Amino acid sequence: MGAYLLEWLSLFFRWFHVIAGVAWIGASFYFVWLDLSLRKPPQWKTDKGISGDLWAVHGGGFYEIAKYKLEPEEMPKTLHWFKWEAYTTWLTGAAMMSIVYYANATAYLIDPSKIAFTDVGAIATSLLFLFGSYFIYEVIVRSHLGKNALIFSTLIFILLVIASWGSYQLFSDRASFIHIGAILGTVMVGNVFFGIMPAQRALVDCVQRGEKPGKEVAELALQAKNRSLMNNYFTLPLIFTMISNHYPMMYAHEQGWLVLVFVGVITATARHYFNQKHLGHKKPRYLVIPAILTVLLIIWMRPEPIEPAPVVSATASAVPTTNNSTPPATSAVTDTNADTNATVSTSTTTTEAVPVSASADDAMMNVVQTRCSTCHAAQPTQQGFAAPPAGIILQSPNDLKTHKAKIVTAVQTGYMPLGNITQLTDAERQQLVAYVSAL
Repeated sequence: MGAYLLEWLSLFFRWFHVIAGVAWIGASFYFVWLDLSLRKPPQWKTDKGISGDLWAVHGGGFYEIAKYKLEPEEMPKTLHWFKWEAYTTWLTGAAMMSIVYYANATAYLIDPSKIAFTDVGAIATSLLFLFGSYFIYEVIVRSHLGKNALIFSTLIFILLVIASWGSYQLFSDRASFIHIGAILGTVMVGNVFFGIMPAQRALVDCVQRGEKPGKEVAELALQAKNRSLMNNYFTLPLIFTMISNHYPMMYAHEQGWLVLVFVGVITATARHYFNQKHLGHKKPRYLVIPAILTVLLIIWMRPEPIEPAPVVSATASAVPTTNNSTPPATSAVTDTNADTNATVSTSTTTTEAVPVSASADDAMMNVVQTRCSTCHAAQPTQQGFAAPPAGIILQSPNDLKTHKAKIVTAVQTGYMPLGNITQLTDAERQQLVAYVSAL
């Protein structure tokens, strides 16, 4: 019942998170475009304190938009603030983090091959990692380093590279990507709450009191500008990390943290192209560079080709010796050849080729039922799962054949089992890929 309720809570908060995120990103993109598209106004507007204006047509009408250098001639009766899009996105994202990664820490957050955390230890480490990273960011942005956009941006990039590497040492591969996304999202909403909104409130307060904004307000405005710039460049990397759980080939790569750094550079550079374009500067190199980096990333990440081969013979052991913490899957056929067993190692993917037989099916299905079907069953027995992930049921050779392409990718990349919760060994993984490829 608990897993069932978690599924519904996940669905509920996921939808709100998507809606809030779209609203926030849309508003962010719009105002960045607006600021960069403003042009010098006519003199009569300049005399009124307007620093830039823009004309637009949309929805069957003309819009005239003007931005004041500081304060308008008088405070408008209705003033729209843009903050709840950011706050709602972060709050629903935090709820999703709690439901998916904290409530099911064993399945999604912990990778025992890295650090054998307890659930409480993993959650505490995650929170410390997230808010510790944000604290470091806040110290930097409030220091004199935060006043220089170039130095500030370079330093934050270096710290994010370190955080990407660190997350891969602590958490499961999938959770590592999500943690970097959570850091980016926390920094962005923190920029709104602790930097942009205070600067805007200080400016509005001055206008309401009829005072000229002083040095303190100007410094807040400069800090808010740098924070807004950082949010602008974080947007595309954040979107990628939000959807990364759908692409195990990215986070399950042997050097997944470096893949994440590559993607961050590619997306931020592409964002820079659009920023320059809005300013009227056409610099195609900022699209060419990401394109080249993307091709290089694809080449570097390409997996070794899979050789569809018949599985080991029925007389070969389907499961090698495992450590004491991993219960071996029993074979349906008695092994009578010790020499054959010795040839099955964790470093090779091929053995004596024989046609797929019923006994071979039984041997591999024993592995599947032990390592995979605890989650991928009509009624999962693995704690935290009310239904089979993605609706995929793996309880017969026909099921394996139906989902052949997905299984090969998921098992080969290490994406499945999640966090290797059922302790699928390297030899079993290789045999399973060979078996499914031959179906």
